[in-house]
Amino acid sequence: MFSFRLLEENDYEKLVEWWKWFRFPVPARKFLPEDGKGGVMITKDGIDIVAGFVFFTNSKLCWIEFIVSNPEYKNKDRKQAIVECIKKLCFIAKNKGYKAVFTSIKSENLIESYKKAGFNASPHKTTELTFIL
Repeated sequence: MFSFRLLEENDYEKLVEWWKWFRFPVPARKFLPEDGKGGVMITKDGIDIVAGFVFFTNSKLCWIEFIVSNPEYKNKDRKQAIVECIKKLCFIAKNKGYKAVFTSIKSENLIESYKKAGFNASPHKTTELTFIL
């Protein structure tokens, strides 16, 4: 049904348009994993549907972030494609020896996709803080 591939340099501009459509702050290219080292694209019948990134650390915990989907893809399996992206990122992390995956999100729809992929939600409200060096 779905296929996946590693993200490539030429995917970034497409993802920028998707993030802009969802009014999400576009992460600078330099803040994302290098091509082929942590980003995946879920496709179906040659159509790019959803992409995401896993950030590897020097511990046994890694981080999934910047999941974004194609706003023009309206098929009923769109939500399943998002779940598949999350699962694929977790699979890659597990195969690299990681023991846990972390994420921090606020989109209720994306939270539901993470839950369907097996994640547990914290009962505590959290705040994300960033400091640009």
